[in-house]
Amino acid sequence: MPIEEGLALHEAARSAPAGPLLEVGSYCGRSALFIGAAAVERGGVLFAVDHHRGSEENQPGWEWHEPDLVDPRSGLIDTLPHFRRTVYEAGLEGHVVAVVGDSPRLAALWGTPLAFLFIDGGHGAEAAHADYEGWTPHVAPGGVLAIHDVFSDPADGGRPPYEIYLRALESGRFSEVGRTGSLRVLRAAD
Repeated sequence: MPIEEGLALHEAARSAPAGPLLEVGSYCGRSALFIGAAAVERGGVLFAVDHHRGSEENQPGWEWHEPDLVDPRSGLIDTLPHFRRTVYEAGLEGHVVAVVGDSPRLAALWGTPLAFLFIDGGHGAEAAHADYEGWTPHVAPGGVLAIHDVFSDPADGGRPPYEIYLRALESGRFSEVGRTGSLRVLRAAD
């Protein structure tokens, strides 16, 4: 995440109404630093949801694979230790709660309205649409929805984040209030 997108993400989280903040797709914690800093300023909490096994594009043989994130014992990607270190070193442990698990399963069990939702999980069609369908119903009236890696030109990036961005606009429930790079910020109707 480029710094200008991170700063815009921070501002979007700060602008949300009172209530919990939640991100889907924490990876090693960069976005959690920006949203977590907003949580500190708000006196709140960021719930950082991720299974920490990497998305499709992070697996061996794919463009965004990072071999140093593979756990030598399991042979699987494990970003949780990196995420925890990032949050610890930033002094955000009191405001960022790691929620380790499958996003759709967790969304189905979630019961608290969200002031802020950031979707940056798997970029494949199934994962991105499942995150959208599972979590956006939890966004409170007036709440903020931010979506990362939204590219209108397929040559610039994957389509699913763009598709869920369009779904949000077409739903009539969300309207765009900001864009920085590939970050789109929307607000739910009151």
